[in-house]
Amino acid sequence: MDKLAHCEETFIHEDAVRAAEPELIDGLTATRLASTFAALADPTRVRLISALFSQELCVCDLAALLGMSQSATSHQLRILRNLNLVRTRKDGRIVYYTLDDDHIRELFQRGLEHVRHGE
Repeated sequence: MDKLAHCEETFIHEDAVRAAEPELIDGLTATRLASTFAALADPTRVRLISALFSQELCVCDLAALLGMSQSATSHQLRILRNLNLVRTRKDGRIVYYTLDDDHIRELFQRGLEHVRHGE
């Protein structure tokens, strides 16, 4: 067992715990954030977000761009939509998708910068 992973004796640093306490998020918020990251753990959904980073696109456009069926693309978009990562706009019979807000763009951009920094 890795000795660095465990304290050799139990001693709680009360000042450190009190200082960290305001940063600790509640369980519901943690669950929602984990769901967001879980959605972003799928390469197809990450590619969809990258395609929608600068412009809105319809399912047909996204399916063609990713080389997927419209049904498979719609399924992935539904997951992103249910998590409020993308939103829709209907124009006649065509439904366009776009990123929900700048927070999603920033989250994606930060993750991409982190990955590219390690290259």
